[in-house]
Amino acid sequence: MKQAFTMTFTAGPAHIDIMDHVNNAVWVQWIQDIATAHWESIADAQQLEAYAWMVTRHEIDYRGNIKLGEQVTGRTWISEPPRGARFNRNVAFDNADGQTIVQAVTAWALLDRETLRLLRVRGDIVDKFLDTDPV
Repeated sequence: MKQAFTMTFTAGPAHIDIMDHVNNAVWVQWIQDIATAHWESIADAQQLEAYAWMVTRHEIDYRGNIKLGEQVTGRTWISEPPRGARFNRNVAFDNADGQTIVQAVTAWALLDRETLRLLRVRGDIVDKFLDTDPV
């Protein structure tokens, strides 16, 4: 089985809010960053040129946070086949102790870069994502 895609994020001064921890809007940006990096790591040059992904929905559970200079490891994986042009992406951020402090399911739609129209997610793209193991 394929492994989940992982990335490390470090809380910088621009990420910190008045409560002295990472702002919720930053977590959303990090979700987009890890999803984009995952796509760029598995797509071929032709797919990168032809397609783009657009977020259609975020569902996020915040169970903790980090402060300036602290790191999290983000994990993302796809666990279900797409529905037409859309599928759900799972994302989890684990702190230094290995605890999941932010968890999300985000819905993404595939777009044709030239026309900006939705496209059904084809089998060659599905195969790159499915059967991932979040452990």
